[in-house]
Amino acid sequence: MGGCVRDLVMGRKPDDYDIVTSALPREIQAIFPHTVAVGARFGVVIVVLMGFHYEVATFRREEAYEDGRHPKRVEFATLKEDVLRRDFTINGLAMRPDSEEIIDYVGGLTDIERGLVRTIGPPARRFKEDHLRMLRAVRFAAQLGFAIEEETLAAISNHVQDIHRISAERIRDELTKIITRPGAKRGLLLLDQTGLMGEILPEVSALKGVEQPREFHPEGDVFTHTVSMFDFMEGRELDRRLAWAALLHDTGKALTREVINGQVHFYGHVKRGLEIAERVMERLKFSTEDRKTVLMLIEHHMRFMHVKEMAPRTLKRFLRLPEFELHLALHRLDCLASHGMLNNYQYCLEALNSLSREELHPPKIITGRDLISWGFTPGPLFGTILKEVEDAQLDGKVSTKEEAMAFIMEKWGQKRGR
Repeated sequence: MGGCVRDLVMGRKPDDYDIVTSALPREIQAIFPHTVAVGARFGVVIVVLMGFHYEVATFRREEAYEDGRHPKRVEFATLKEDVLRRDFTINGLAMRPDSEEIIDYVGGLTDIERGLVRTIGPPARRFKEDHLRMLRAVRFAAQLGFAIEEETLAAISNHVQDIHRISAERIRDELTKIITRPGAKRGLLLLDQTGLMGEILPEVSALKGVEQPREFHPEGDVFTHTVSMFDFMEGRELDRRLAWAALLHDTGKALTREVINGQVHFYGHVKRGLEIAERVMERLKFSTEDRKTVLMLIEHHMRFMHVKEMAPRTLKRFLRLPEFELHLALHRLDCLASHGMLNNYQYCLEALNSLSREELHPPKIITGRDLISWGFTPGPLFGTILKEVEDAQLDGKVSTKEEAMAFIMEKWGQKRGR
């Protein structure tokens, strides 16, 4: 039932299977020895069979939605009634598992052929039942390469403000699905076209019309640059942290653009972008770990401009940033969606390939105990000495304890015993 039948009709591999039946929950439990009644009141039972978990739902109809998500009353019903409560015609198909016969009460097969996302019944009613369906319409259209049917599209635009009645977590998860799967750029453009972008991510919408220097950004304004990055995303499902960093990395440009002597500049846009990204992720209830990684990617994304001028120790510290492959990926997208030059990207790749792990993470050759044994008094100076010794290691100036001792004595020997 639902999306899995749609995918099978389209020759795609379903992500999961939606099983529906006329059997009541108690009858399902009587048939299968291992079940979990996760939502028996709504007719949903988990069947555990040969180590797999299957969600089995009884045909039902729903009435009187009052909060934009949950029905006030659920009644067991027929297959047709079950189909008629669903969101879009392309998700309203059923298939008999024994004969593989497709059952279509709502014109879903025709809409698949036409490449249309259309609600089952009046779109305003479907979106009132669950406001998140507006975002789901965008996601299905983007990922399937479909158009949104005219009346359905108009209803989204007319009800965009209702999206604020949906929890931040559900909005975040749906947006993440849009930007981490095929069709992400089209999904972002549909969000903008419908007005959903302005409601959910006004910080990204604000990038429209923020013009950039053409010699570096022939693609156009900051919004065009941002969405164009998703043209170059690789993989069926992208890392969500990379996708969010790409979406938010230049949001500070809307607040920092200035023209000096005829030249466009965005001084401080990284700092302002970090502030904006943090607010967005707090609003959408991101996990602490995801927030930390996205902010780290944004914070360092401009450093690639200077990698060829970096001292060896600075470059090595940069290359060993946590999850540096994500930093590289973001830089690659940033370049491909603008000037197209990957010189610094290649430079970093070559540096990574030429350096051993020991060269990037040299073993500690002295400790605080060594400094004490050489006559130094414990204190703040210890941290300075240990860091500069590691810098000297990264620069290739010292590699043994003896060389480190000579280095230390030359710089700080006079401070012993103080």
